[in-house]
Amino acid sequence: MPGNRNDCKVWGLSRAKAAVGRTMVIADGGYRGTGLVVPHRRERGQAELPEWKEGRNASHRKVRARVEHVFARMKGWKILRDCRLKGDGVHHAVLGIARFHNLTLAG
Repeated sequence: MPGNRNDCKVWGLSRAKAAVGRTMVIADGGYRGTGLVVPHRRERGQAELPEWKEGRNASHRKVRARVEHVFARMKGWKILRDCRLKGDGVHHAVLGIARFHNLTLAG
């Protein structure tokens, strides 16, 4: 069902789509019809999803949860809250924070 939700429009018009290229991207159900990997949904009149679709949705949730937790943690870092850099400065700041976060997790 492409098209009528704001998330779908923003994805299609954003530079993010071009930036990821052919990389697999997972998203929530708001991005149906964009070519991103989204959770399976029941069809109209369908009581339950088949077991294989439930399994894929469970895997999808686990991956997305880890990514969302990283984003939540990064939002608390002062460098991002106060970042007023121009150009690709924000990009480099986020990469640096992600590296520090990974180092912290690795011990």
